Amino acid sequence: MNMIQNKPNLRAVTQGEFASAVLQSGKPVLVVFFATWSRPCQVLEATLNEVVTACDGQAAFLKINADDHPDLSLCYDIQSVPTLLYFVGGHVRARVVGTVSKEAILAKLNLLNP
Repeated sequence: MNMIQNKPNLRAVTQGEFASAVLQSGKPVLVVFFATWSRPCQVLEATLNEVVTACDGQAAFLKINADDHPDLSLCYDIQSVPTLLYFVGGHVRARVVGTVSKEAILAKLNLLNP
């Protein structure tokens, strides 16, 4: 039995859901632009699932497949995956490109959500 399946995880959103899920959210949102073929994205997903559990609903965590949604990738200048965008009040407040530790993600969220 895989215990990870019972934990909350990143929710995939489409371009059509982006405005309501991210830009109109009442809480901070961490959006991860990813690609299924990317090994760094695969590694980071496990870390992000730990962050989701640690945050216990204080922020929203979403992922966007950069290959499937090139217009969003272009709009937010996504040049490499994974790219993490931190939204507060519908605006990008921070950006991280590449893999990053759980502690670094939590620290950034704490800075943006006093």
